[in-house]
Order: sequence, then C-alpha cells, then structure tokens
Amino acid sequence: MIKIGSISSRGDAMNAMLADNWWAVGLRGVLAVLLGVAAFAVPGAAMLALVLVFAAYSVADGVLNIVLAVRGARKGERWGLLLLNGLFGVLVGVLAAIWPGITVIAFVLMVGAWALISGGLMLGAAFTLKISHGRWILAVGGVVSLIYGVLLFAAPLIGALVLTWWLAAYALVMGVILIGWAFRLRKHRGERAPEQVAASA
Repeated sequence: MIKIGSISSRGDAMNAMLADNWWAVGLRGVLAVLLGVAAFAVPGAAMLALVLVFAAYSVADGVLNIVLAVRGARKGERWGLLLLNGLFGVLVGVLAAIWPGITVIAFVLMVGAWALISGGLMLGAAFTLKISHGRWILAVGGVVSLIYGVLLFAAPLIGALVLTWWLAAYALVMGVILIGWAFRLRKHRGERAPEQVAASA
C-alpha cells in the first residue's frame, strides 16, 4: 500500500523542482506566444508553412518538457508525466515535419489529438502541485487544451484559414497561462521540500 505521506513528499519535491526551473516553464510560454503571433501575422500562409511552424513549436516545447523531466529524475522526483508529455510533443512535431504534404483534415486531427493528450497530462500534473505553486493555473491550461482538442475533432472540415486563427488564439492563450504559471513558480524558487529540510538539519 502506498502511504499518503510518501505521496505528499513526492509532490512537495516536484513543486520545489518546478519552482527552481521556472525559466523552462516561462520559455514554453514565450514559444507559444511566438507561435500565436506568427500564425496571426500570416493567416493566409500556405499550409506547408503552418505545419512547419507548428512542428518547430511542438518539438521545442517537447524538448523543454523532457529537460524538466530529466532534471526531476536526477533528484529522484516524479518525472513520468513531464517525460510523456515531452516525448509526445516531439513525436507530433517530427511527424508533422516529415509529412509536408499533409492535408488540412489530417493536420486538424493531429493537432486535436496533441491538444487532448497534452491537456489531459496537464490536468494530471496540476493535482500534484500546491495551490501556491499554481495548481489552478495549470488546471485551467489543461481545460483550455482539452476544449481546443474537442473543437478540432468536432469540426475537422474547417479550412486552413480558420485553422490558422484557431491555432493562433489557442497558442496565445496557452502562452499567457504558462508565463503566468512561471512567475507564480518563480516566487517559490530556492524553497526546499520538507524532507530535504529535515535531511539537512
């Protein structure tokens, strides 16, 4: 049986790790904002350009999640959700990059699946956070991602222009959420989990 105390201590360690690496969360937000701005700036761009921009963002975002997972693993902290999210992001980005002739419908479904899975993983991760470390901020991000994914699957026949606007709006909203979460985490950088404090006493 898993003891509640051990779950709590692992959660505390994850909170401390994320706070110490708030910059990676913030960088994810900046990348999302850049994706949104790029999509809004060239709404009439060719499908290939939109796919490549999304691919670059997805790979970069995935790599940052993997970095967080590796840093957490080195400290013996929970890293599974971060790694899974990172690997999935990289996989989706690579698939998009090597499939330049992807149709609008296929791309909509790919982005929809990415948003649903990412949103689910964000919600799962949110409940390992303390409220003071931005639990509800991350939960809102997860819900936004899930809603976006559902909308894409509900309307897969949207045109490239509409898809561009939707992707831009989603990216900007998620970017703002991630940057807000990063600044919340930054307030707690340098704090240590209770077991770490006890060990050093």
